[in-house]
Amino acid sequence: MPNDDLQPKAVPAANLVSPAAALLTQPIRVINVGLEGFATELASQGVAVTHVQWSPPAGGDEKLAALLGKLGM
Repeated sequence: MPNDDLQPKAVPAANLVSPAAALLTQPIRVINVGLEGFATELASQGVAVTHVQWSPPAGGDEKLAALLGKLGM
């Protein structure tokens, strides 16, 4: 009598795709931080995009940012 534990089992095709490769089968969704032009360009191509308006603290001035950091800002 054959041992059922040794018989090959069917594996669903979905289980053969890595999680990273599975991302490529889904629509692109983007979170854009900073330059709004990137978000605008993606949206014009039909890409779902969320834009987050961000700029470096103190306009990029490292000394001012350090001072603001000491103030807890």
